[in-house]
Amino acid sequence: MNKKIIGQGLLHALGVSLYIFIVAFVMRNAERIFGPMPDSFLAPVAFLSLFVVSAAVTASLVGLRPALWYLEGKKREALQLLFATIIWFAVITALVFVGLIVKF
Repeated sequence: MNKKIIGQGLLHALGVSLYIFIVAFVMRNAERIFGPMPDSFLAPVAFLSLFVVSAAVTASLVGLRPALWYLEGKKREALQLLFATIIWFAVITALVFVGLIVKF
């Protein structure tokens, strides 16, 4: 696997991680940022909407470029980038769990 693809995989995984950290920060501090949340029908709508947006953002960060490369005939590079991104994200996820264990 070439170093450029490994680096791109890392950047994609870091992008997903940054997005997750931002969403987690906002969710954890929502009352401080937005004030008390009303008990409303819109709360689950907002949560499900955020879920759909998150799926779209992460899917595009992880799979869009590999899909485009695959359609352009760069099948080997597309699969390498997809797997590099997944492996890097698994490493980042493992580090998050280590951080939870050591109470970082």
